[in-house]
Amino acid sequence: MKPPRLAVVQADITTLEVDAIVNAANSSLLGGGGVDGAIHTAAGPGLLAECRGLGGCPAGHAKLTEGHRLPARFVIHAVGPVWNGGQHGEDELLASCYRESLGLAEAHQCHTLAFPAISTGIYGFPADRAAAIAVGTCRTWLVTHDLPRAVTLVAYDDLSRATLQTALEKES
Repeated sequence: MKPPRLAVVQADITTLEVDAIVNAANSSLLGGGGVDGAIHTAAGPGLLAECRGLGGCPAGHAKLTEGHRLPARFVIHAVGPVWNGGQHGEDELLASCYRESLGLAEAHQCHTLAFPAISTGIYGFPADRAAAIAVGTCRTWLVTHDLPRAVTLVAYDDLSRATLQTALEKES
């Protein structure tokens, strides 16, 4: 049986041996809390130095760096939207983060890519809504593109895993 191209796992994204991991970054790209802080810590000071040269990144967009001390070759820094009630283009900005990240992965010949739940932490995006956008956007991409060959949605806890798994099952 062929492995699924889109899957959910519960893990520490900084430990995954994939071609690229996505960082739920802030617009400065200079580190922060949550997954952003964990990735910067695990990657070491070289990541911060490289990010300083990128000039930031607006919400809905993504930029790529080397993985430095991470097992992943690359880090794709995607800046998700801050939740403001859902009437300010948040859904499209979040979907754009996923599309831009997938496009960067494809352009850099990444066969495997892992995403955290972008914008669901301090940015306050409702987890179930964000999961549906993540699954839908990734599935749409995978139908028409060969790369990445496998995309993993990474949950940091049981609740996130269940939310992502429910969205994945709804979309199948």
